[in-house]
Amino acid sequence: SQITTLINHKDKPKRSDKTLQAIQRVGQAVNLAVGRFVTVGEAIANENHELKKEMSVACIEARRAGETIAQLTDVASLDHPESDSHITIFTDKTGVVKAARLLLSSVTKVLVLADRIVIKQIITSRNKVLATMEQLEKVSSFQEFVQIFSQFGNEMVEFAHLTGDRQNDLKDEKKKARMAASRAVLEKCTMMLLTASKTCLRHPDCESARINKDGVFHRMRLALEQVIEIVTDSRPTGENEMAPISIYSGIKEFKNKVEGLRENLYFLSKENLSTMLEVILEHTEDFTDSAYTSHEHREHILELSKQAKMELEQLVSVWMQAQNQKTKDLMEDLEVAILKTCQCMNELKREVHSAATSLAADLLKYHTDHMVLKALKITGEEGNLEAVAEYTCKLSEQKEQLVEMCRLLRHVSGTEPLEITCIHAEDTFQVTGPQIISAAETLALHPSSKIAKENLEVFCEAWESQLSDMSMLLREINDVFEGRRGEKRVYLSLPRPGKHNANLKALKPVKLDTEEQAKIAKLGLELHLLTSDMDSETEKWEDQENEIVQHGQGMSSMAYSMYLFTRGEGLLKTTQDLFHQAEIFATEGTKLASALHAFSDQVHDDDKPLLLLEAEKLISMCKQLQITAKASVQGKSATFTKVDACILKTRNVMTLLCQLLPLCCKLLRKNKAGNGCLKPAPPWREDRLRTGTNAHTPERRAETFGIKSLENHVTNMTFLESK
Repeated sequence: SQITTLINHKDKPKRSDKTLQAIQRVGQAVNLAVGRFVTVGEAIANENHELKKEMSVACIEARRAGETIAQLTDVASLDHPESDSHITIFTDKTGVVKAARLLLSSVTKVLVLADRIVIKQIITSRNKVLATMEQLEKVSSFQEFVQIFSQFGNEMVEFAHLTGDRQNDLKDEKKKARMAASRAVLEKCTMMLLTASKTCLRHPDCESARINKDGVFHRMRLALEQVIEIVTDSRPTGENEMAPISIYSGIKEFKNKVEGLRENLYFLSKENLSTMLEVILEHTEDFTDSAYTSHEHREHILELSKQAKMELEQLVSVWMQAQNQKTKDLMEDLEVAILKTCQCMNELKREVHSAATSLAADLLKYHTDHMVLKALKITGEEGNLEAVAEYTCKLSEQKEQLVEMCRLLRHVSGTEPLEITCIHAEDTFQVTGPQIISAAETLALHPSSKIAKENLEVFCEAWESQLSDMSMLLREINDVFEGRRGEKRVYLSLPRPGKHNANLKALKPVKLDTEEQAKIAKLGLELHLLTSDMDSETEKWEDQENEIVQHGQGMSSMAYSMYLFTRGEGLLKTTQDLFHQAEIFATEGTKLASALHAFSDQVHDDDKPLLLLEAEKLISMCKQLQITAKASVQGKSATFTKVDACILKTRNVMTLLCQLLPLCCKLLRKNKAGNGCLKPAPPWREDRLRTGTNAHTPERRAETFGIKSLENHVTNMTFLESK
């Protein structure tokens, strides 16, 4: 945005001291930002000799461009720059444009090279994990297993860090969701691998124990491969990347085509529309053929499907007539046909949504007591093979119900990331069900085995965890359908120099209990309402790529995660996650304040004081939040007080933002109306090129989520041989 300001400044005969100082400040800010960016690039180059030459050249070009911009904008001391021999932005604007182009080109080159390094790091880390897994599969003694698993745990922690960083950097929400699903599998399977391997070592001749262990290794390898596919943007030969189209996305595309007839009667054929509707109606058969769809829903879906065909026939008839003769009456008839067709499709979408979500709600409520899992544990400990067989049949039935539920929810998920989450959930139930059965059979064969009992507990916990995740997924699907959920922002970062520390001290996870959640519920609800207001304000901006909007949307998304935490939902599982999120939120607020300062240089002098005053308020509030989030506390009461303070201060920041954004939007329109000189901000920004540990602070929760449990596995290895 600073570069855009320099290039777009107007050459005026009279230049005030304020203008000269502002230009010099912008030039210096660009140069300083480039310097920090280049420092990171050079550190990365020194650690990666194969790309050192290319990276060094790109860094030198970027530094040279930054220094050139600083020299050309060094105009504050010039009273009469036109008559002076010193070359400035006023005498050589072309030079600034050339320097800006060189800067953007070299920065892009550094980012591309850094990206290659990150990919190589992830592949190398994956290869180390795979090699250690092969060793783990072949071990025959506890002592050897303990030693190798300790190494495996450290390697998994490093892999989790690297993939977490990469997940933050992915711009494609679909890939981001796939990465999150793969990382979740690896996290859960690490503990499964530990107990399944121990069980197999304790009972080497047990076939069900071997099957149980092999299933874990197989699933981990698939997840590792999927991570590499996402990172390298490749898929196995012949495999189709596109998942089957959902009813929701099919209806959305169909309606867009139908409504497009208002603008152009000739841009598609009637056969195309008919084919699209046929595909949608074929997918509705997943509902009408399902044994779990209620009779009432089935009848309504069939009626609406029939009506949709009739409405399309009427639309096509009027449409064909309008192509031959564009009379006023025919165009009015076409408009009516379009409206009726779209209304019918909306009703169909609403009906399948109701069928899927009501089934999911009923199933999740019915299985919330986990009676089958409890019975399997009891009968397994009793060594009652006949009873175990009976309950494994019931678990298989439950699995089929939940798999069908996931398939139907996928049709109405509303977004590609949620659709991928439904597919991941379906796979989890498909795989975990048989693994619980094999673990239960092993316990029934060896009822006195502590490790066999522990192994069954781990797989049952994974099942219960997935059921809990489904409740959250159901809420998110309903939020999307009712328009309450916005898209999350993505962030850009560089790989940090230095090796990842795989031996971090594990933090004890702390969750809010029911009483604490009740106390903080009102504050959380206020935060939720503010995020809705914030999303409404950001939608009013014409330029969605504006830096102020992007920071605002990012902060709104983080605040929403903090609201979910107050309900015991979302990705923030522990108080430590919340405090970390609060720090990131405050950092993002400081960046927004910097963007406001830059924006203030472009507004009229009358409006500037108010904007700067609000920006200073924001900086002060964010600093207070950071101090609170970083403060060390001990004890349950003190921890809850800190949680309450973080939520309260986050709410106060959001309240200020809901006042600031309308003001900025108003000033932006005023300036555009006055001089039309404001341009959309380019994708490159100084604040996205932060160095050191701060380079990865945005959405750090995606990095740390899942790492603590891996570290705990390694820490707890001392208890291995006692079981």
